[in-house]
Amino acid sequence: MKITLNRINDDYLFECKNALGNSILLDNISQNEGTIAVSPMESLLMAVAGCSGIDMVNILKKQRQELTGFSAEVQGERISVDEAKPFKTILVQFFLEGNIDPQKALRAAELSFQKYCSVSKTLEPNVTVNYEVSVNGAKV
Repeated sequence: MKITLNRINDDYLFECKNALGNSILLDNISQNEGTIAVSPMESLLMAVAGCSGIDMVNILKKQRQELTGFSAEVQGERISVDEAKPFKTILVQFFLEGNIDPQKALRAAELSFQKYCSVSKTLEPNVTVNYEVSVNGAKV
């Protein structure tokens, strides 16, 4: 896997591309004025949500659960380590809609974080990743 990064303005805006040419923009959000992209740390939270989301949808499809809606919110708590501010904990909250067995939804999340999600596994053991699952508005 290879990613290229190119600076595209005179400040902190970068374009990152994968081998297929798909790209995302990254920026320095501490420079609030003129920021037009996400920060690298925000992109890490997005990667956790995306990786585990893909796992969960895949697992639930195999179980023939009828997903009509799937969303997530991710929050990260950071700590100071020398000059850096890495994440200490991350909480991923999943919101599923449809004809879904709540226990199967919870099990899909468990499998994702315990076995399949490469992004959250990459963060172990330095970051604690927790999750919550709600189905049709009810927390499981």
